[in-house]
Amino acid sequence: MTKYTIDDFARMIDHTNLHADATRTDMIKLCAEAKEYHFKMVAINQVQSALCAEQLRGTDIDTGAAIAFPLGQTSIAAKVFEAQDAMAHGANEIDYVLNITALKDGDDNYIEDEMTAMVRACHEHGVPCKVIFENCYLTKDEIRRAATIAGRVRPDFIKTSTGFGTGGATVEDVRLMKSTVGDAVQVKAAGGIRNSDDFLAMIRAGATRIGTSAGVHIINALRDRMLTDHVTTISLEQD
Repeated sequence: MTKYTIDDFARMIDHTNLHADATRTDMIKLCAEAKEYHFKMVAINQVQSALCAEQLRGTDIDTGAAIAFPLGQTSIAAKVFEAQDAMAHGANEIDYVLNITALKDGDDNYIEDEMTAMVRACHEHGVPCKVIFENCYLTKDEIRRAATIAGRVRPDFIKTSTGFGTGGATVEDVRLMKSTVGDAVQVKAAGGIRNSDDFLAMIRAGATRIGTSAGVHIINALRDRMLTDHVTTISLEQD
């Protein structure tokens, strides 16, 4: 059983705006909310790395660039370059979409080569690397295979979804990913997590990071719940 404060919960949230029509004003608002609520990271498209890094300068909130987003259908070299360019412009976390076609074709060697190259590119700069599986397009066996590869390569996180596919995070998939990688790699749940009950369910299932555009709503709801119950922490036990 682990006890979480409001700040503990906030520090699990990657505050997200990955919409194609997001404006400079939207990015500034996203960063302001991240600072107000003390979220762990802002999750943004790669091209917005410099703007968000500047907005967050002097804080402990990270700038997280999405790479090969949302389809994952670019070469390994292109993904590495995109990640390096993001880091050169201030990104200090990287979330990349793996090559879904290669995984579905059974080319596990390609997936491992890609993951190795991306993890190396990130870790050379001390930057965490998260691998997005996009589980809505995968069978349970494909999820397990990708997670098994991650257990060998050791990215910092494996992540359920982009939020732009046909489905988002599920408790079942988070459990499967966590049971496959164990403590070697952390799990990030993302996609469709819009309320505090779903947020807590993902943590119980084994997620230690949550990607959501509803972080403000979730934290306010949890704060209200704690005030109503006259408590300062919420205790959760992993399923």
